[in-house]
Amino acid sequence: MVANLQVGIRSALRQSMDPLTGNAGGLRTRPHAVRAPRIALYSQGMVGFGHIRRNASIAQALRGSSLQPDIVMIAEAWQAGALLMPSGVDCVTLPALRREADGEYNPRFLRDVSDEELITLRTRVIRSTMEVFEPDVLIVDYLPTGVAGELTSTLEFLRRRGNTRCVLGLRDVLYDRETVKRSWASDANMDAIRDYYDSVWIYGDPTVFDPVREYELNGSIAAKAQHTGYLDQRPRLEFATAEASSLAASLPPGKLALCLVGGGHDGGALAEAFLETDLPRDTTGVLVSGPLMPWHERQRVRRMARGRSRLHVLDFVPDPTPLVERADRVISMGGYNTVCEALSFEKHALIVPRVSPEPEQWIRAQRLQELGLVDVLHPRMLSAQALTDWLASDLGPRPASRSIIDLDGLTRIPALVSEMLGSSLVHEVPVAP
Repeated sequence: MVANLQVGIRSALRQSMDPLTGNAGGLRTRPHAVRAPRIALYSQGMVGFGHIRRNASIAQALRGSSLQPDIVMIAEAWQAGALLMPSGVDCVTLPALRREADGEYNPRFLRDVSDEELITLRTRVIRSTMEVFEPDVLIVDYLPTGVAGELTSTLEFLRRRGNTRCVLGLRDVLYDRETVKRSWASDANMDAIRDYYDSVWIYGDPTVFDPVREYELNGSIAAKAQHTGYLDQRPRLEFATAEASSLAASLPPGKLALCLVGGGHDGGALAEAFLETDLPRDTTGVLVSGPLMPWHERQRVRRMARGRSRLHVLDFVPDPTPLVERADRVISMGGYNTVCEALSFEKHALIVPRVSPEPEQWIRAQRLQELGLVDVLHPRMLSAQALTDWLASDLGPRPASRSIIDLDGLTRIPALVSEMLGSSLVHEVPVAP
């Protein structure tokens, strides 16, 4: 029975083959037909939602452009599933890692799997995805060789194959200069940028911070680097989650003070200070505590807000852009995406940045303060009274961010991809006879 079925299948296939081309189904190939480009975006995960949200914004901009690419995002499952994506974007997910304070990596959820086993698993998933998907462009976020070198074999394969342009995407500020020179700008990373990458995109404006100059990155990085401009977050309103949209619409009339603490793993002090402020009489307060806030801190901030009708606490909002748009004032930590949101919607913002162990947020906040775009409060000076005073102060007109710094990154990136590809997307594709 099985043998007869197999013979029947082979016979049917032979009958459907085109005698001229040998193609199944009688299809002929049409030379020089242009297919949609394929783009892969790599987000290593580990901490918060910064990398995946940045890649989601880029994917949305590319899908909305004339390129209309098919996009595969490579990201940790717990992050990728939290954000709505446009049609034409799908995800290949990786098992999750957690970066420890000492810089080591450990599985976030798998208890009896070693870090070596998890990296091996992630490496194989990435490599097999690239072998099958065959992207025309691979955009890697932040780490030239991925976590623990998990991208190295894939980059070597793509370079041998020769049909994929590789881009390294960097936020405006990495670390302080000494840390960048000691760790990020390692020989392995510099060699990878030289050997595997066609371009380095900096998602920022050199008016604020130029990492090539500030970190003295010469050689291959300097030659390949170009600033795209910051990533305007207003288009994300189209894919904002129902939770954030419905909450923003249901808030009482009047002013809104919004407090964002990033992932939340070190945002407890800011969250508690915000909940202890004396809000102006016509103001409602909303705190988003973040997905990584420790459970005991999450419980404490909910107890603090209990009985205060003008305070709302949300455990997690994957895309808070509707809340930022609705807010009159924003109090937040200084992560890249949060700052981009405040700048995009030109909000009065008070940044209370992380200053240790990594001063990235402090550096970014200071530079933006010097341009008159945000106010900054050092964490040592954080108190409920300081926040109360800032909320009550007359800050004048809203900052004109878009007239001072470049926020056109999401407009520029599709043009950069189109220029990079040129006429390389000419393939033979099957067409009906």
